[in-house]
Amino acid sequence: MTFVVTAPCFDCKYTDCVSVCPVDAFHEGEKMLYINPNECIDCDACVPECPVEAIFADVNVPEEYEAFIALNDEMSATTPVITEQKEPLAE
Repeated sequence: MTFVVTAPCFDCKYTDCVSVCPVDAFHEGEKMLYINPNECIDCDACVPECPVEAIFADVNVPEEYEAFIALNDEMSATTPVITEQKEPLAE
């Protein structure tokens, strides 16, 4: 199991989740964050920190967001790791 960032993160990119990740599994894209499934240790610390409820366990991703499982895997391989909280895109 791993955790997945989904559509509610798009265009807001809150980074509260990043500051609690013990293994630096988050990657920063231009419009949203991604979780590297190979780095995620399934601790679930990020889930309650997300103010837009965009993070789900891969086995609990709502059907309409299932494409984000592969997207997180793909994009985390090509985007930089983010380890510190930043200002969000949306307020």
